[in-house]
Amino acid sequence: MTPGHITVPALAETGYVVLDRYDQARDPVEWHDLEYTGWRSSGVTRFAPLTSYAGEIECNGFWNHTPPRADKDGVWIPSQVARAPNLTRRAQEAGAGVGRCRVIELQPNTYDDAVYNLHQDDNNRLNPEGTGWVVRAFFNLTDDPDSLLLLRRDRFDPSTELRIPLPAGSRVIVDTQRFWHAVWHRGDRPRYGLITSWESGPELAAYIREHHGVARVDSVPLDAATIEHAQRELHRRLEERRQAVAALGAAYVTPDA
Repeated sequence: MTPGHITVPALAETGYVVLDRYDQARDPVEWHDLEYTGWRSSGVTRFAPLTSYAGEIECNGFWNHTPPRADKDGVWIPSQVARAPNLTRRAQEAGAGVGRCRVIELQPNTYDDAVYNLHQDDNNRLNPEGTGWVVRAFFNLTDDPDSLLLLRRDRFDPSTELRIPLPAGSRVIVDTQRFWHAVWHRGDRPRYGLITSWESGPELAAYIREHHGVARVDSVPLDAATIEHAQRELHRRLEERRQAVAALGAAYVTPDA
């Protein structure tokens, strides 16, 4: 965060808050009716956007369009909203400004995969000072109590990792520029979640208070051997990727005449 942006006090201490769960079983299963498109994130994923830069079914960052802009003022996609009015309501219920909003479909993966796929978001590129800092809300739609949202302050330091379970109706708001994050989906079918970029301000602060947001939760324990294996695998895969990129670059080198 920068001193020139409007922020939410509840997120200042740890960079995340966990809200009360809502009764997801009472909501219709609208995510199966949406149109999905491929988009690389963490793991094997597809996305169904509810908003986009110009109201089309695509997931690109708003700064990758002309004219570029920050991840704010997302345009609702009429065909998707018609299929998922309840998910649209969920995305709007905080009263905060909405940027990108989409449903993610994540296939089952391993802890090694999730650690390798840890990434930081760039929500506030082009975000002008004096306006609200963009954070992300994660609503779990399917019931995945054994699956975990991984948050790390340092990508390569597992001691900074927080592991938050994802039962149906769980709600977590995260400053995903402060954290490396991914989901370890321990299941036998796809996981679905609603991800919404929200603009910080008094509306979001009030929403967090209304739903009893807490800034510290216990991390789900994980044995040291599993963590150590994932760290070794992370470095192995990164080195493998580095060598592949180097080899590709070398293939395009033209010998001197």
